Amino acid sequence: MKNLFAGLDKLGFEDIKDVELYGNDNELAPEELEDNITPKEISHLYDKKIICPVCENEFTVKAIKTSSYKMKSRDSDFFIRYDLINPYFYDVWICNDCGYSAMKSDFLRIRSYQKDDITNNISSKWKGREYPIPYDVDTAIERYKLSLLNYFYMDARYSQKAMNCLKLAWMYRLKDDKENEQLYLIESLKGFKEAYLNEDFPIYGMKKFTVMYLIGELNRLTNNTKDALLWLGNVITSPMADRKIKDLARDQRDLLKSPENTPDHSSSSSSQSVPKKKGFFSSLFDK
Repeated sequence: MKNLFAGLDKLGFEDIKDVELYGNDNELAPEELEDNITPKEISHLYDKKIICPVCENEFTVKAIKTSSYKMKSRDSDFFIRYDLINPYFYDVWICNDCGYSAMKSDFLRIRSYQKDDITNNISSKWKGREYPIPYDVDTAIERYKLSLLNYFYMDARYSQKAMNCLKLAWMYRLKDDKENEQLYLIESLKGFKEAYLNEDFPIYGMKKFTVMYLIGELNRLTNNTKDALLWLGNVITSPMADRKIKDLARDQRDLLKSPENTPDHSSSSSSQSVPKKKGFFSSLFDK
């Protein structure tokens, strides 16, 4: 198995390999890169002060101006492609004093007992890291990996690790790195299946049937055709599912059943963009 945390050795975390991210062994064609960083992206950023919940250090993060969120399209697994600037590059917050790192939606929600896990396993090895502004996709990958390592040590929820892995897969998709994209899609799938069974909804704003669709789509993207058909079929046939999520599930199921479908064709279609419709995707998520 490839090392999920490859590249973090220079930050002080050596010999972190062969870990089972979810603590058990239960089995549960892309567009050209368009996210080239240019200095003009700095105009879309502003500084935001944060107090680290672990060490209480005050530090500054880069945040995206509200007016700079310009969605271009969305992939079948909800990866949003943006104009102007890529917000995913700034999604992870890092305290450079203690090394605590998490996606911004989770950063302040750490529990008291988890702080000791960070202090003992992250802070004790942390060497500190400064990143040039603006961030690029490789910086985002390193920051997402550091966030994932924090989630691993603090025994975060299945959904937290799953979402982190999904975003790592998206970053590798931007690099057209299919091998690593598949690695993190598979880990994300494991986590979302566990989250579906063990966590309350909404999960990262996703309703129950949106999560079911995502699990089905992740199965499709990782060439698990039988499971993909099962999960997508359950969305389609449920009387409780919203019509819009049923339509999405039906589209992806039809891709699997098309005569020209092959495993390679199935996985490469991850980057087919879903057309934008006003209010369409917002209906799939709780507000």
